Amino acid sequence: MYCPVCTCKTTRVVDSRLAPDGMTIRRRRECEKCSYRFSTNEYSEVPDLTVVKNDGKKESYSREKLQKGILMSLAKRPYTLEQFEKLIHSIECDIQKLRKKEINSNEIGEIVMKRLLVFDKVAYIRFASIYRAFEDVNKFQKEIRSLKPTKKKK
Repeated sequence: MYCPVCTCKTTRVVDSRLAPDGMTIRRRRECEKCSYRFSTNEYSEVPDLTVVKNDGKKESYSREKLQKGILMSLAKRPYTLEQFEKLIHSIECDIQKLRKKEINSNEIGEIVMKRLLVFDKVAYIRFASIYRAFEDVNKFQKEIRSLKPTKKKK
């Protein structure tokens, strides 16, 4: 890990701690040249996964692309960076649980929607409106109505 101040290649780990989410390790590092201390976060990544798009094209899985799509749906919504990272990690865990070398982009979309539904309903609707390509207001309204809790009869 390069030092962010002097770009020296030699840094050492001073302390390692499991993050509260239990999914990442926070490492405290120190540059051996300038003694600057900084933190890094380590998490597991989705290994060698190919995404099959709707048109049949294949591309390597990209965490950045997943984050970008979700960030658009979360625009101006209240959340912390820690909550966002936990959301991304939970989506990637769901993808890894499938134990596939290739995954259809629709499968990823469904996983994202399942997680967004719990995380933020407004973001869920935004994502769903693009992912499901609502063609008219009625389909959009139907999706919103499905989020409202049904009243139980006494």
